[in-house]
Amino acid sequence: MIDYVTVDVFTDQRFGGNPLAVVPDARGIDDTLLQKIATEFNYSETTFVFPPDDPAHTARVRIFTPTNEIPFAGHPNVGTAFVLGRQGTAFGRPVGDRMVFEEKAGLVHLDLLRDGGAIVGTGFVAPQPLTMLGEIDRDIMAACVSLAPDAIVTSTHGPRMVSVGLPFAVAELSSLDALASARPNTTAFEQAEQKHRHRDDRFSAFVYVRTGDGIDHLRARMFAPLDNVPEDPATGSASAALAAYLVSLDPRRDAVCAITIEQGVEMGRRSLIEVEVRKRDGHVESVRISGRCVPVMQGRIDASPGRSLTRHRASDLSA
Repeated sequence: MIDYVTVDVFTDQRFGGNPLAVVPDARGIDDTLLQKIATEFNYSETTFVFPPDDPAHTARVRIFTPTNEIPFAGHPNVGTAFVLGRQGTAFGRPVGDRMVFEEKAGLVHLDLLRDGGAIVGTGFVAPQPLTMLGEIDRDIMAACVSLAPDAIVTSTHGPRMVSVGLPFAVAELSSLDALASARPNTTAFEQAEQKHRHRDDRFSAFVYVRTGDGIDHLRARMFAPLDNVPEDPATGSASAALAAYLVSLDPRRDAVCAITIEQGVEMGRRSLIEVEVRKRDGHVESVRISGRCVPVMQGRIDASPGRSLTRHRASDLSA
């Protein structure tokens, strides 16, 4: 039997935000079964926790979508640290309020958020610096989200691939109506991937609208149909990359910018992602992502040889 926990991430409301499945002890599970478990949950990501290679760190964390392993993602880090923090130990060692996860994208430094002593969420710093990859043709980007090209705003920036650990194609849209009308077009995504794919990462689109003055408040949607994620209700890694990119375009050489990104509204799973970007001497120095979590389920997976993969009992984990 394999124990698991699920949490809703980037929300303080159960059944909101982005669901995440966490296997707190994945020792002895081979790669094939890891992928099958992630496919069975069919969440945008599932995490598997292993003992760290370096005993000075908290854990080694592997992140799987329903179709493949990825090097880094935002809500899996927030949710996994929340689960380990509430658990209190990892592989027989106490877990403190500060953790370090070993991931394929590098080391992720995290800290627990508390309210009145209770653990309510997690913040962490993106593992890689902002990387601005290739520009993307506006017509191609518009086709990916089933909109006319003039729905994409290019006055500040055109569509572009950016990353702080996982690449996303980002584009600003003209209105909330355009954002609400966006729909993923798988054929267009396949064509975009052929032209713009970075390494082995699948082509994903993150589109947004400014809902306040400047870039302080944004509303966004993320589509990744080639990764079996038609839409994601909260995408920390994309939010971090977008926020860092927007701050990099700010003419100020030094700045500390707090940006709130609202996502998942159109899916009925409203999420709030808080991003803090620090810029020094004209360069983005760090990007911090934070958000709240709510526990939802716990249970066991029967992965016995010769039997179909099934989830056993799930029980409410009310705080």
